Amino acid sequence: MSGHSKWSKIKRKKGATDAKRGREFGRVIKEITVAVKQNGVGDPDFNPRLRVAINNAKGVNMPKENIQRAIKKALDKDSAAINELSYEGYAPGGIAIFVECATDNLNRTVASVRAIFNKCEGNLATTGSVDYLFERKGIFVLDLEKVDMDEIELELIDGGAEDIEIDNELAEAEITVAFEDFGTMQEKLEELNIEAKNARLDRIPTTTTKMDVHAAKKVLRLIDMLEENEDVQQVFHNLEMTDELAKALAEAE
Repeated sequence: MSGHSKWSKIKRKKGATDAKRGREFGRVIKEITVAVKQNGVGDPDFNPRLRVAINNAKGVNMPKENIQRAIKKALDKDSAAINELSYEGYAPGGIAIFVECATDNLNRTVASVRAIFNKCEGNLATTGSVDYLFERKGIFVLDLEKVDMDEIELELIDGGAEDIEIDNELAEAEITVAFEDFGTMQEKLEELNIEAKNARLDRIPTTTTKMDVHAAKKVLRLIDMLEENEDVQQVFHNLEMTDELAKALAEAE
């Protein structure tokens, strides 16, 4: 199993508290807002990015009325614009951190992200400092209860699948594609009449760094605080998920 798959699966296996579910709703609402604002189109049939955002909203069980309300608000020309931006930095021990944000207040976001790095003994870096350590990939998560992987595997490969990870415990299949094949896989799934539980662009580290559990927990504190911030959409890092660390995280639940 690839390193990024280990991290993503551990997160999903932790389950969602009400607070975490609220943050997930906030993030997909921003996805919807950006998709509508960028294209000026509120019809998912004519807005591919909006289709992905709506599927992601369904994947976190957002009610249909909430989705429609978010689209309507985004179409309002007087509603606040959402800016997408990223920050790069280092956690304790030199672990590379890449933070993707979506915000209606740039000053608030940079101040809060910087404060989190400082509080957790990390530091922000200049643009490009860690970006080269990651490779962009498309990730699609499918519900195994709704698809027969044996039947569609060749179709997925035809759509650009580089890797297929099956998790029977979560009843999910995680499909990885090259960045440039994201749209191709989206079209393939639509052709097969399959809705992904989640579709996103990830930054996968080209190399990872091992740390002992005590040091790794300092890094994870920084990552957790960033992920809890309302302006942060995704956090990527190159900390290696060792068996020892995975066991420690499981025991902490």
